[in-house]
Amino acid sequence: MIEPSGRRERKKAATRQKIADSALRLFLERGYEAVGIRDVAADADVAVTTVFAHFASKEALVFERDQDFEQRLTRAVTDRSPHEPLIPALHREVQALVRHCTAEGSAPVRRMIEGSPALREYEESMSLRHAQALAAALAADPDLSRSATACRAIARFAIDAFALACRADDPEATVDEVFRMIKAAWEATAP
Repeated sequence: MIEPSGRRERKKAATRQKIADSALRLFLERGYEAVGIRDVAADADVAVTTVFAHFASKEALVFERDQDFEQRLTRAVTDRSPHEPLIPALHREVQALVRHCTAEGSAPVRRMIEGSPALREYEESMSLRHAQALAAALAADPDLSRSATACRAIARFAIDAFALACRADDPEATVDEVFRMIKAAWEATAP
């Protein structure tokens, strides 16, 4: 996560994190459907409007690292060294993100998401948005010179690699397997 620089930004980030932590704890204790925004606000000792100032919806409370995830993926493209190949850079970043989603203690959150139609739907819409952002970063890189279709497909495959790995018995092997296919597809689209 990007560290805020000024005092005001740090206070906002701390409030956001406090709300997210309260929400997640309550969701895991009582069940996602049983907890309302008012419950989260009361537990975090903030106003309901403060919750909505930091999170657009109840579902967004579960996926509080959503923007960080998207930025990390796009930076794997935009911040790689000048002659570094794309696919290994993207592979490393997805592998790192998968390690986070499969870290110790993450299983209850994954079960909660899988058990809630609202959270599964939100996660899918989030994945589509991440794929669009990643495809835009790929298409904007003049050194990559691939069609818009190729960029969209590779972006979607990378997002799917993450999703598949987070649910797999062997997450790291899953990412490696999918990225072998991604590499072949990327090479097949070379001009």
